[in-house]
Amino acid sequence: MPSKSKTKGNKWELDISKFLTNLYDQPFIRIPTSGAYTGGKNAYRKAGLQERQIMSRKGDIQPPDDWVNFNCEAKSYADFKFHHLFLGENKLLDEWISQMYDASEANDFNIILMKFNNKGSWVAYESKQKSIEVSRGINYRNWVFCSWDEFWGNQNNIEYVERACK
Repeated sequence: MPSKSKTKGNKWELDISKFLTNLYDQPFIRIPTSGAYTGGKNAYRKAGLQERQIMSRKGDIQPPDDWVNFNCEAKSYADFKFHHLFLGENKLLDEWISQMYDASEANDFNIILMKFNNKGSWVAYESKQKSIEVSRGINYRNWVFCSWDEFWGNQNNIEYVERACK
C-alpha cells in the first residue's frame, strides 16, 4: 500500500490531468510511474528508447500526441518555504528543477505545477518563455514562480502553452 504522501501526490497528478484535459479539450493522463522511468537516476534509459517512448515517460503528465514539447512535474507538499525564493536559495525547488531537466529535451516547455497545504496552488516555468504574462511573479534563478490563478487565469498564457508544446 502506498504511503499517504504518495497517495496525495498521485491525486494531485490526477487533478492536473483532469484540469488540463478540460482546459484544452484533449486527453492528458497521469504517468503511472510519475516520470521515474526516465527521470533522475534513470535518465540513462533514454538512450535505448525511441522518441515517442521518451515523450510518454518524461515528467508526471502525459500530454496528447501532438504536444511533443510538454514536460510537466506535479508536486503536492505539506509546506513550502516561500521566503527562500527571495533569499535566492530554495533547495526543494532546486531539486524539482533538477528532476525536470533530467527528463527534459532541448525544446521542451518545462513547467512545475505545485500544491501546498493551506497555501494554494502555484506554477513555476522557465523565464525564457517571454510570451507568458504574469504581473506578480517571483523571479528565481532562470524560473518564474507565480500563483495558479495568475498563470492559468490568462487566456494568452493558455494559448501560448499550447503553441509552445506543439
